Amino acid sequence: MMRSLYSGVSGLKNHQVRMDVIGHNVSNVNTHGYKAERVNFMDLISQEISGASEPKENIGGINSQQVGLGALIASIDKIMTQGSLQTTGKNTDVAISGEGFFVIRDGNKQF
Repeated sequence: MMRSLYSGVSGLKNHQVRMDVIGHNVSNVNTHGYKAERVNFMDLISQEISGASEPKENIGGINSQQVGLGALIASIDKIMTQGSLQTTGKNTDVAISGEGFFVIRDGNKQF
C-alpha cells in the first residue's frame, strides 16, 4: 500500500474498532454488572524524510522532518468504576460496594 494512504487507512480501521466498542457499551447500558470499555491508541513509527542540519554563521540550524505512519490500538481497557446497586429483595443476590471481586471456588481452584 502507498505510504501516503496508510496513515488514513489505519485511522479508519482504528476508528471502526472504537465505534464497535462504543456501540457495545451503549447496547449494554442496562445490563447489570456490565463494565464499559475504552480504546487507547498509540502512534506508529515516524519516518524521517530529511535530516537536521547544524547552524551556520548567522543562520540557525534546521530540525529534521518526520512523517507519521498512522496509529495502532494500544489496548482496550475495562473501566472498573462502581456501578449502581439495585435492591432485589432476594437473599441470594449479593453485590460488592467499593473495590473488589467475588472469589469463586471449584474444588481446589479459585477464580
